[in-house]
Amino acid sequence: MAKFFGNLHLVLIVGLVLAVVVMMKFAGSAPVDANSVLRWLHVFFGVLWIGLLYYLNFIQVPTMPKVPAELKKGVTGYIAPNVFFFFRYGALFTVLTGLAIAFIAGYGHQALTFSGEGNVNLIGLGMWLALIMAFNVWFIIWPAQKKILGIVEASDEAKAKAAPLALAASRTNVLLSLPMLYSMVSANLG
Repeated sequence: MAKFFGNLHLVLIVGLVLAVVVMMKFAGSAPVDANSVLRWLHVFFGVLWIGLLYYLNFIQVPTMPKVPAELKKGVTGYIAPNVFFFFRYGALFTVLTGLAIAFIAGYGHQALTFSGEGNVNLIGLGMWLALIMAFNVWFIIWPAQKKILGIVEASDEAKAKAAPLALAASRTNVLLSLPMLYSMVSANLG
């Protein structure tokens, strides 16, 4: 058992197989189609993205000042680069699957232009908030973090300048995540 659970890739493969078994077992009451698979992937990537956003803001950032200097390299050199890899690709795939769902279902343009009604406009608001958040991830947070973590060369001054910018963009994403999640969950478009 320890060998199985020690292998993340194997656990993910078995989880995927179990998900497919569940899909097939309940296909009569919950049809398996592009929409249902995209929704499932959208939720998976969204949990990954927003979970890491909350980890970074609720755990890592507030804890780092308390970490002894000799241990900080363990976080900045090993943990943080992996977190930011999954964080930014979680954001990308959440947005891509969400856009695919909206356009395949036929309400994407109306949602993005707020030219629909009720729930379509609500999902549009959630989509725009997610797009702003993904922009922050890829074009503000990640470039700043590359400097802060030493992935790209940067002077101490450039690192010091990048830190508050990354924090402000990340905290903006925490702020926007709350109405974004409400919009996405409450719109409940079939």
